[in-house]
Amino acid sequence: MTGSGADAHAPTGPGAGPAAAPVTLLIADDDEVTRSGLRTLLAAQPGLAVTGEAADGAEAVERARLLRPDVVLMDVRMPRLDGIEATRRLLAEPDPPKVVVITTFENDGHVTAALGAGAAGFVLKRYPVGRIAEAVRVVAAGEAILFPAALRRMVAARPLGSAEALPRAALTGREEEVLRLMATGLSNPEIARALTVSQETAKTHVGNVLTKLGAQNRTHAVVIAYESGLVVPGFTG
Repeated sequence: MTGSGADAHAPTGPGAGPAAAPVTLLIADDDEVTRSGLRTLLAAQPGLAVTGEAADGAEAVERARLLRPDVVLMDVRMPRLDGIEATRRLLAEPDPPKVVVITTFENDGHVTAALGAGAAGFVLKRYPVGRIAEAVRVVAAGEAILFPAALRRMVAARPLGSAEALPRAALTGREEEVLRLMATGLSNPEIARALTVSQETAKTHVGNVLTKLGAQNRTHAVVIAYESGLVVPGFTG
């Protein structure tokens, strides 16, 4: 790691345009050593700017209101207010930040609850910092971070109780196909390529799926797909 996010995106030649604004990030974790380490490592990643920290969920909500970060990296198990309820409160705010849950345990049922509360995805603390940084960037761009094998295990352990949404949704055949592709973690451009349609058409299909399912985001839609049986273990697209 040799430079900050701002340096990595600075213009380099005559007439170069302005650098893209970095993704602003708030880190919420009750362990000071973990929080400090994440801040140091993520601040050195291209395109990221860590603008604040919080030691529990209540402080995360307060700091997010003040700092208006693009993304909150939210631990699940914290005192005063846990990451699940903090996520729910944050996403009830006007123009809320994206939330990425970060946890030690891949099969933690609390993470599934956080996804149901509207988190855009989750990462594990053991992941390389570059992977966590990429998750933050992707979520900030409006996509969701999905790791289907882990998500399947969590849904099996603690379903969200929304499986009945799929039969009621009356998805078209193409929309079901799009939902299956979403479940493999494909982005809109990747879905467009898989279906040989334009990106705008893929985006429209994804939007229709979310609306019909009543899903807060792509992750929640995929949870519903797993619960309903539309997506099963071993599905690869």
